[in-house]
Amino acid sequence: MSGLCWLSVLWMFGIRLISCEITCRNEEGDPVDWFVVYKLPKNLINETYGPGLDYFYLDSKSQGWQVSKFFINMTQGAMAHVLQQLYQSYNRNDTAYMLYNDSPPGINSSFAQKGHCKENGFGYPETGRFYGQIAMCVTYKYEQYEQIAAQLLYYNPNVYNCSIPDIYQKDLWGLYRICQGSGFPWVEATRLALLESAQGESFLNFAKSKYFHDDIFTAWMAQKMQTHLLTETWRPTGIEVPSNCSLPWHVYTIKRIKLLANSFYSLHDHSKWCVSRWTTNMWTCIGDLNRYPQELWRSGGFVCSQNEIIYKAFRNIVAYFSDCEKDNFH
Repeated sequence: MSGLCWLSVLWMFGIRLISCEITCRNEEGDPVDWFVVYKLPKNLINETYGPGLDYFYLDSKSQGWQVSKFFINMTQGAMAHVLQQLYQSYNRNDTAYMLYNDSPPGINSSFAQKGHCKENGFGYPETGRFYGQIAMCVTYKYEQYEQIAAQLLYYNPNVYNCSIPDIYQKDLWGLYRICQGSGFPWVEATRLALLESAQGESFLNFAKSKYFHDDIFTAWMAQKMQTHLLTETWRPTGIEVPSNCSLPWHVYTIKRIKLLANSFYSLHDHSKWCVSRWTTNMWTCIGDLNRYPQELWRSGGFVCSQNEIIYKAFRNIVAYFSDCEKDNFH
């Protein structure tokens, strides 16, 4: 279930676009501008197997990671509070939403060049317990959705459920076309958009189409943001994804994460995120693309922030990473 939310909600296994009174909500159900959830993998270092359902929580009103008192599959907690708003209003004529998935519920299929959204169904999948996962929710105002729709054309989402009511179709024609599956307009290899949350927080969205056949971190993101990046993405066992120092701004491979007392290897983490190595410009990005070479053709992207709280939260959990010459701790 790794992923992120547009909010109204873009996830790795779905996107819901909902009218502006619906917002991201915290663990108690109160509105927040944004939040991040990081679920622990089942296999932790030097411990027996955990439940694979524990998660850490971070939002715009906190100062760092908090251990959630809920499991990720419970009907309480931030994720549940956001989804509940969709379940209660999806059939209203003032609610627009879109769900996409590279393996839609009830359909045995895979779309290698589509936006990356994992797992079937609305319940939390049993297989999701084994790996670390990440999700981000950001609340945006209505006027931001024209830009978001343009970005989604590059994600090339495999939509399986959506509704764009008549009152939105003129403004959100891009989303309506995606929803109808009536043929997407041709897109370039990449598109960059500056988005603003409901409370004025700036987010930079990198979107790549299937025509971009390179490592998005090395070839584009690090060079554009002018920062050395530490990257956490999944790779299959036995496949090494080396750090890359061939361009002015370098990309390093994280090998181990430590969330408070919980340590785990990147091999057990399906999250996709990166963070600036140094505090000079404090970038943090969360998205849906791996550095695994066989997945370079995928469509997708990352939402990036220079929020200091987000940066410190992610930079401080990097236990060690692979430099271009040796391993580095923290």
